[in-house]
Amino acid sequence: MNHKIINHSVKYIEIDDQNAGQRIDNFLLNQLKGIPKGHIYKIIRKGEVRVNKGRIKQTYKLQYGDSVRVPPVKLAAKKTLPAPGRSLLALIEGSIIFEDSCLLIINKPSGVAVHGGSGVSYGIIEAIRALRPEQPFLELIHRLDKDTSGCLLIAKKRSALVAVQDLLRYRQTDKRYLALLCGLPDFKKQKVSVPLLREELKSGERFVRVDQKGKESTSFFSVQERFDDTALVEIKIVTGRTHQIRVHSKYLGHNVAADTKYGNYACNQRLKNRGLKRLFLHAAQMTFKHPESGKNITVKAPLSDELEQFLVVLRKNVTI
Repeated sequence: MNHKIINHSVKYIEIDDQNAGQRIDNFLLNQLKGIPKGHIYKIIRKGEVRVNKGRIKQTYKLQYGDSVRVPPVKLAAKKTLPAPGRSLLALIEGSIIFEDSCLLIINKPSGVAVHGGSGVSYGIIEAIRALRPEQPFLELIHRLDKDTSGCLLIAKKRSALVAVQDLLRYRQTDKRYLALLCGLPDFKKQKVSVPLLREELKSGERFVRVDQKGKESTSFFSVQERFDDTALVEIKIVTGRTHQIRVHSKYLGHNVAADTKYGNYACNQRLKNRGLKRLFLHAAQMTFKHPESGKNITVKAPLSDELEQFLVVLRKNVTI
């Protein structure tokens, strides 16, 4: 594989409103594209990075007007990855459901990763950057699993990124999902509040289970519609743990339909034979305070035609 050398010359950057408040290590990761995080920490420890001519720690938060010395660095870079294909760009362009001066919101399609890595050359964020080459700042505010569809927020300004991530961190948003669950729940509404422990297998795959050693997590389930052997359920999540809805559903004994990691094989096969080809989990709605206007906004992502049509199939088979 051919390599080229990235050689950033020394730069002095004055911190503006967009970058004030973020940690120096995160700032450098954005400035020195392609440089590993470990190398960023190394040049900070060695004092090669200076703020107002003084040494700082990696946890230092930048202030408006700070002068940052960014040293020259060298790194053998991998060959440039191919750009997102036209079909993906067209799919993402057609999935934009909201856009203003500081936010861009996608109704993320199932089967598309939110970012490149782990064998994926590019994802949603790379496609958005290709679609908006004139936009100097585009960053994911949060993430959705590859097979989950629905509301995905992207910041067009550093201030918006920080503001909405703070809302998420302090649980000041209302996030609601739709899921098809296997079996018929014996409840109309149900709260699940159990600790979840995330583990990483030797293969690098993430796996989550209910365990007292884990982090607290809370979801509220509300049955919307019942079919012969499945139910459409709305889930409001208070916390945003990895695989939270899928593990909470399993905890209730009603796995999410077509979940190949935590799901019920027999149920998945029955639904596959009826035409379900993807995980039935969708981030349907999100309410939060707009980072500039301060007013609450609600963004709704409609179910894909594929899932809507599958619900039509289920309704036809309901026994009256």
